[in-house]
Amino acid sequence: MTGRVLRLGIPAGSLQESTAALFSKAGYNIKFASRSYFPSIDDPEIECMLIRAQEMARYVENGILDAGITGFDWILETGADVHEVCELVFSKVSRRPVRWVLCVPEDSTVRSVKDLQDKTIATEVVGLTTRFLASHGVTARVEFSWGATEVKPPRLADAIVEVTETGSSLKANNLRIVEELLQSTTRFIANKSSWNDLWIQEKIQNIALMLQSCLEAEGKVGLMMNTLEHNLSAVLAILPALQKPTVSHLSDPAWVALNTIVDENIVRTIIPRLKAAGARGIVEYPISKIID
Repeated sequence: MTGRVLRLGIPAGSLQESTAALFSKAGYNIKFASRSYFPSIDDPEIECMLIRAQEMARYVENGILDAGITGFDWILETGADVHEVCELVFSKVSRRPVRWVLCVPEDSTVRSVKDLQDKTIATEVVGLTTRFLASHGVTARVEFSWGATEVKPPRLADAIVEVTETGSSLKANNLRIVEELLQSTTRFIANKSSWNDLWIQEKIQNIALMLQSCLEAEGKVGLMMNTLEHNLSAVLAILPALQKPTVSHLSDPAWVALNTIVDENIVRTIIPRLKAAGARGIVEYPISKIID
């Protein structure tokens, strides 16, 4: 124990629960108290604070927080000068990037960004949208949207720029995607001065390692089995591996043991083939972390 504390920003809102779940898998238990912006965590060297993802990068840049978790989109939108520790590919719904898209009503005459000259666009990412329009030589009125952006066209805006994971909300509101502005993933960021502090840097790197190891392990399981050595080549030919299977000799020199990691969705297909090739004592087991 050093008596020092890392000031860590946890994103409030849509990413809050998924962030806490990821930290829990990594071994850090975060608990949220009603009406409190300071969640507890079972590490006395970390002090958590709930901050909206939209504001996180700015508070990290200003040194109010040593580190935080936010989207790449909000780093770009705020123009914050921060150190990016790593990418963490997770979001509210899925394990894939979110997309910021330019949308119009299904019956709109707008077919490309060029058709939005002098039109009105509602969005939460005014900076991103303005720069996108400028890159296409288009001038339009970009208005900040405080929420419910999907319902604004056509009465309150000609088009919107909105974030989507699955596109279901856009379809439900009869909106059509014209162009994609950006794909964004979650990032672990640090204040640049804090990053130069070796204690803080090591603390952040250790957290990042554990978070990334949990994401790497998702959708994978371990397989171990035994086989006669003369069947080894046939078994290995079936067995995909994260790197290469570990092969160990057993007390009986005619037999070997194999241990490997595979995608969970192929297990039901390859286990019958492994058995047919001579594998025996096949065991599937869960894994929670993979560290290269």
